[in-house]
Amino acid sequence: MRKTFAVFFILILATHLGFAQQPSLASNPEVLSQFRLLEKWIEAQMEYRGLPGLSIGIVFDQNLIWAKGYGRVDLEKKTSASPSSIYRIASITKLFTTTALMQLRDQGKLRLDDPVSKYLPWFAIKNTFPDAPPITIEHLITHTSGLPRESPFPYWTDHIFPTREEMISALKKQETVFPSEIRWKYSNLAMALAGEVVVAASGEPYEAYIQKHILEPLGMKDTSVYLSEEHKKRLVTGYGRRLPDGSREIISFIDSKGITPAANMSSTVEDLAKFISLQFRLEGKPGGSQVLKGTTLREMQRVHWLQPSWKSGQGLGFSIDRMGERTIIGHGGWVGGYRTQIGFCPDEKIGVIVLTNADDGEPWFFLEQIFSLAAPAILKASQPPAEPAKPSPSWEIYLGRYEDPAHFDTEIMIIGGRLVMYGFNYPPERNPEGSLIELTPGAEHTFRMTGENGDGEWVVFELGPDGKVKRIKTGENYIYPKREGI
Repeated sequence: MRKTFAVFFILILATHLGFAQQPSLASNPEVLSQFRLLEKWIEAQMEYRGLPGLSIGIVFDQNLIWAKGYGRVDLEKKTSASPSSIYRIASITKLFTTTALMQLRDQGKLRLDDPVSKYLPWFAIKNTFPDAPPITIEHLITHTSGLPRESPFPYWTDHIFPTREEMISALKKQETVFPSEIRWKYSNLAMALAGEVVVAASGEPYEAYIQKHILEPLGMKDTSVYLSEEHKKRLVTGYGRRLPDGSREIISFIDSKGITPAANMSSTVEDLAKFISLQFRLEGKPGGSQVLKGTTLREMQRVHWLQPSWKSGQGLGFSIDRMGERTIIGHGGWVGGYRTQIGFCPDEKIGVIVLTNADDGEPWFFLEQIFSLAAPAILKASQPPAEPAKPSPSWEIYLGRYEDPAHFDTEIMIIGGRLVMYGFNYPPERNPEGSLIELTPGAEHTFRMTGENGDGEWVVFELGPDGKVKRIKTGENYIYPKREGI
């Protein structure tokens, strides 16, 4: 498997997909060297693991800057993997269901705190905890509903999924596992019901809604809820895990039927790049390819449920994980023969897509290493050369030590060309920069508290008749020049 296939380098991809080109990234030696290293590492992993096929893409802001296919999407036909290969994305479908709900919320057609029963009168599951709050739409998309993980059919065993009617009928035989809002419990049943709310609130069939209001505006032409005949011909072959003799079983196509809003969609690296780029348009207003306004995207991406370990949480639809010092937002998927993962870091505007056609594909493993290896080089290359900060000569009158009535001291200094406040905490911070606040000029003698420790409040230097600082207003309080001997 040392040979790699379907290489799409940066400028070719940017042109092909209609994304804005970034020549600085395309020609940056450090970025390209990291990509070359990444290629060799992936090739070695593919060979060691005996994986059939793998398609990977890296997104930077609005650009799919690197995408590549490895191995085969059909071992018998020897069809090469590429960024345009169609894979089942399974539970990544949940993100599109949640996006639809947020569109309807923004249009005033539903509220997230509405009970599910308001839209689904047939929602008649037995509530084992009658004192618990009613199950709401938000509970469904944050996996805090307390509902069972699945509709009561062994479809992950026999791959025979219930129809919508069978799922609805079977609800009467089920009961809640936990009270709502008590703990996180992943539930495909909950997300299937969320899709039913989309239908009820919009008055449109689920597939038609997703196609018209999300896929078409985003230009995701190779993504579908139900595969067309043309897309089915392009669907990569799914394989089971590698057996001791090295062979793999072909997994037959699986239709999720009544569980469709939780698990049925198919897509490509190229199309999912467009969905990730949407997540970075956080200042956008709805319309065209901006299928959700920026404030709603932010709302979906922030933690709505924090796990006790504080290492992961749940947004609206999105999973949220800590990867070292980096926060990764996204979702994974598994359905027989396919394992997939998308993840992005909003602060860095970098996203990664990993699609595999094997039950042991382990996409998160690849995603994590791609972030670790490629992200630093991309970020460095995307920044213009920094010019040294030049302090203003007028800042000299502000410098010195100040105190509040409780005798806590603050030093106004110039560090690295920046005007800063240094608070003398007791006990002092272990990190010298732990209490450093940058002051960014606003108006005359007026600055905003910025930087990692700044809280956005105004700092106003009030001068006396002698032109010296008589006091500093910080927010709504004051500090004064420190008196000598104290």
